[in-house]
Amino acid sequence: MLLSLGLIRPGSGSADVSASEPEPLASDSSPAREAPRGPSPSAAARPAPLPEAAPLSPEEAEREAQRQLWEKRLERARFTYDSYVESTRYPPESRPIKEHPDQVYPAAPERTQPLAKGQRDISLRLKQDKIFVAGDEVVRFFVGCENANTHQPLPCEVHSAIAHEAPHMMAAEQLSAVPVDFNDSGRLGDEVAGDATWTASFQPARQGFAMFEGTLRVEFRVRTSGSAEGGAFFDIVFTAAPPATFTGKVREVVEQGSLQLYVGLQVRKPGRYVMAGRVDDESGIPFAYVSFNEELEAGAREVKFTVFGLLLRTESPAFPLKLRDVEGFLLREQGDPDRELVKSLTGYIHTTQEYPLDRFSPAEWTSEERERYLAELGKDVNEAKQHVDELSGGPGGKQAP
Repeated sequence: MLLSLGLIRPGSGSADVSASEPEPLASDSSPAREAPRGPSPSAAARPAPLPEAAPLSPEEAEREAQRQLWEKRLERARFTYDSYVESTRYPPESRPIKEHPDQVYPAAPERTQPLAKGQRDISLRLKQDKIFVAGDEVVRFFVGCENANTHQPLPCEVHSAIAHEAPHMMAAEQLSAVPVDFNDSGRLGDEVAGDATWTASFQPARQGFAMFEGTLRVEFRVRTSGSAEGGAFFDIVFTAAPPATFTGKVREVVEQGSLQLYVGLQVRKPGRYVMAGRVDDESGIPFAYVSFNEELEAGAREVKFTVFGLLLRTESPAFPLKLRDVEGFLLREQGDPDRELVKSLTGYIHTTQEYPLDRFSPAEWTSEERERYLAELGKDVNEAKQHVDELSGGPGGKQAP
């Protein structure tokens, strides 16, 4: 027998229980049934409020504060550990070139500055194609004028220029200043005549500084078409007699899971040499920045550039790779300047063979220094983890990740 619960009538003290027939569903044409009175289903389903937690005792509050403090220390220690692991996967001498955006190409600084203190509406556009000059190398300087607000080119001319020792290099016996020729006539290094860019080519070894070593300054004066005048200067670091010379020969070999590029060098003066080069992939996209920092004896030597195996496996450059723009210097332990420059090898100097990536090792770089740092950073992680566990009532500290 089917039973149904009758509605409790308002004002009655008991429920009227009776059998009832199911009512037909209302059609679109029938009037809507009146909603039953009483509490809504959502209100009836609302959970009862939770009892308030008992306040912590002073000892418990102190313990909780200590736990939160050690959790923050643990987070910081793990971040430091993981960051060091990530940043030292490759050796210092073989890095992704994206870590060195300022070294993708050899330094060719550009800058703007006001024409003069009283002419800030006119700016000078200044550029030099190199800072470090060795032996018979030539450096080019470029000077132009522009509106300081719109950056539109303005006509001007470099009407005088001289080269001399930089002020901090001047000794009792100073070298004579020599004139430097700027022009906008499409000659002597100027590429386009009349393009509002004045160019000078300066070769210190043949323009009065064959025996000089240090910083040279090229000062010049500029006059605009409106007779406004100002000046500026360029500095270069010059070595007249390079301590070593690149031979231009490069050999390659796969050693210990990495690609090694050995660049020939004839060393005249022994000492610590610091060298650098860039490696592009097959299509010319910059890929790796490679460096060398070792003591070399006099004689025929080689500079070893390492393209690390894991770096090749991770970045997957398209072979063959191309080595370019190799430069360096002999480090001086004291004195100014702090280096003796080696004449650079510009442009592409070597193209490698093609290799499958599985020819190279996927292992991370390791060294005594790296392992020592990881051990010390791991101690910080373990100490913080142990304190968190103890303050949380959990197990003792675990090993570092």
